Amino acid sequence: MPPADESAASAPNPPSAPGEDRRTAQPTLHTARLTLVPLTDEHLELEVELDSDAEVMRYLTGRALSRAEVERAHRRRIAAARKVPGLGFWVGFDGGDFIGWWILQPPHGPDQPEVAGEADLGFRLLRRHWRRGYAAEGTRELIQYGFGGAGLDRIFAQTMAVNTPSRATLAAVGLTFARAFVSGDLYDDLVPGAEQGEVEYEITRSTWQQRHHGTGP
Repeated sequence: MPPADESAASAPNPPSAPGEDRRTAQPTLHTARLTLVPLTDEHLELEVELDSDAEVMRYLTGRALSRAEVERAHRRRIAAARKVPGLGFWVGFDGGDFIGWWILQPPHGPDQPEVAGEADLGFRLLRRHWRRGYAAEGTRELIQYGFGGAGLDRIFAQTMAVNTPSRATLAAVGLTFARAFVSGDLYDDLVPGAEQGEVEYEITRSTWQQRHHGTGP
């Protein structure tokens, strides 16, 4: 799934126990402000709130999603976390406030060949938390986890070419432009700007190691 714009609302406190969630094999991750916990069924109402904002969904569906659509998406997200241990969806909180979710999931769909050691990166934030640096903060943590903990070789992200906010965030966290392409996905609705196609950004383990540790080939 391509990353959406940065996009919050008051929500229950995140689970307090750090470490691995046995249901998904994903660890709980922490940044200066964020606690990123593996997505579970208890987070469904937060997903409904997030995806029912048409502005949040502007570069994904071009409209708000119905509850039934969010429930179907939730089931797909939970299933993605079972495909490769340690990968999946994380729900982000700052204290007790729900911020949004982040993904680091196995490649999927017609635009993402299933290559071992690769993962699709993305984020979706509630609107009142846009432009506060949360998207980049959580994304950097997932990149570090992906290469440092999950043993990935390449992380990539895809979005619409016209989605300049997400493209700027991806560049800011170190991903570089890889390709432009026409999506093979069939959309129920024509999203404004879809005619300009999609873009993919990427970062490899060797590049990440060189930047952060001065190692690599």
